[in-house]
Amino acid sequence: MKENLILGVDVGGSGIKGGIVDTDTGMLLTERYKFATPKPATPAAVAETIKQLIDYFSWDGPVGCGFPSIIRKGVTITAANIDKSWIGEDITLRFEQTCGLPFYVLNDADAAGLAEVTFGAGKGRKGTVMMITIGSGIGTGLFLDGKLLPNSEFGHLFFHNMLAEHYASSSAKDREGLDMETWAKRLNEYLHHLDRLLSVDLYIIGGGISRMFDEFRGFLDVDAAIVPATFQNNAGTIGAAYYARLCRETGE
Repeated sequence: MKENLILGVDVGGSGIKGGIVDTDTGMLLTERYKFATPKPATPAAVAETIKQLIDYFSWDGPVGCGFPSIIRKGVTITAANIDKSWIGEDITLRFEQTCGLPFYVLNDADAAGLAEVTFGAGKGRKGTVMMITIGSGIGTGLFLDGKLLPNSEFGHLFFHNMLAEHYASSSAKDREGLDMETWAKRLNEYLHHLDRLLSVDLYIIGGGISRMFDEFRGFLDVDAAIVPATFQNNAGTIGAAYYARLCRETGE
């Protein structure tokens, strides 16, 4: 097996998806495959679903995994859109014991941002770059001159008397039956709020809704560059695999 090939896994509130990534180029070498996130999304259930994904690809090597939590030293500190029993879990140990393979786990939005800053829309960009993944919630990956500031979680800012992701995520759009313009104006409010705090130079919009970027870009007027993610909803898978490679090379 070539050392540049790594299985990337992206755990989300609705789906657990993955594919084999060429970490030299950032390209998926397989069609991404997806299993539904188990309900409830407990540690044991999620680990077993990831094992099914590994078995699907007949994979026997390192695994990079993006996960919807603040992760410090391999331990999950929060539980966003997954079961609360994850809090305090040694996630690396859980996955390695269940799957029998080496795992490298980071926040899911950080993974998506890492893919875009290394290979995609943020490659070579200086200044403050924020990856925003919009789906079941809102994830953020914050970079300064290409370097990650991990676990930013700006989707959990308190905004309009609720968490920002409850106001401007894709799931909020679907739950409330919002048309694209109404939802995009909410997203625009949120971006203005971020800009007051961080003076972002570039926003990269990811998640499934990034496929419809041209339909809502015209409603966003924040004073920063805004682009769709090059890898759209595959960014988390690619970035997770690349993170695993970085960890293996640095011994972290």
